[in-house]
Amino acid sequence: MEMSAGQVTALVGPSGCGKTTILKMINRIIEPTSGRIEVGGRDIQGMDPHALRRGIGYVIQQVGLFPHRTVAENIATVPKLLGWDRRRTRKRVDELVEMVGLESEMYDRYPAELSGGQQQRVGVARALAADPPVLLMDEPFAAVDPIVRVRLQEELRSLQAQLQKTIVFVTHDIDEAIKLGDQVAILDVGGALRQYASPEEVLREPANAFVEEFLGQERGLRRLSLIAVRDVSLEDGPTVSSDAGSAEAKEVMAREGVNWVAIVRDGKLQGWVWESELEPGRKMGDLAGRPFLVRVTADNTLREALDAIVTSHNQVAVVYDGERYAGMLTLNRISENLVP
Repeated sequence: MEMSAGQVTALVGPSGCGKTTILKMINRIIEPTSGRIEVGGRDIQGMDPHALRRGIGYVIQQVGLFPHRTVAENIATVPKLLGWDRRRTRKRVDELVEMVGLESEMYDRYPAELSGGQQQRVGVARALAADPPVLLMDEPFAAVDPIVRVRLQEELRSLQAQLQKTIVFVTHDIDEAIKLGDQVAILDVGGALRQYASPEEVLREPANAFVEEFLGQERGLRRLSLIAVRDVSLEDGPTVSSDAGSAEAKEVMAREGVNWVAIVRDGKLQGWVWESELEPGRKMGDLAGRPFLVRVTADNTLREALDAIVTSHNQVAVVYDGERYAGMLTLNRISENLVP
């Protein structure tokens, strides 16, 4: 396996497949019985283990913070081992506390005084303290509740966009692997590598029966989570200008095969009305349109757009560019993007 610099490689598979063992071999907590492991082109067997580990950040599921040290002291662990002076260390702690979304008043708190999500942020900050080029993450979000987990995943994606670290991320959750990984390695019990490819390729073309079974029944939905709304051509949808009359609105509804129409004024949606609510002789802008309660943006995924469709009265996802109307997505348009 070759894990590209600046990318996230997600290791996923059932218990006993060797995910954590791979991480521990990379930083020489476990020595390999054969083969070679290179970091930055150097064989790690020729490197001092302590020096190697100081250049690799490590985040684990139970965080592993020192309970007798404050937040600031935990984050400063590796800089102190490297002999950084107090001023440089404090500056780095300040940067990381802000970067991972912690409050400055937490500096002097101890791990027991933090929530699970806050502890996890401190763990990430500590791993990044000496600015290591490689970051190992062993199911870091598995112990937090689902809502916090999603938030931490988004924060990691945001951080990675800024920092471009080489991250090896272990998870048992295929959805997390697909969401976070630039490359996904699917391992079988005993350490057998069954497939190593991009999330899109893994979902589109499972390498074998094991991978197909591991991915489960929702491959199509998972593929939708990899496609951004911005990458799909939008439809105008059943819309009319606020200056239009009821006759024009009915023509649009007949053409689109729906019994409602959306009203647009100066690039903004005023709302939508049923066909039965049209009033002859009145402009559409004079009607009290219902607001679209669910909106998506170009940054949303097609999976999120699909959720908007199935929860709306109109069976469409309305896409906005800021406050301006950008177009609509329908089930047909989304399904087109699942065709190989």
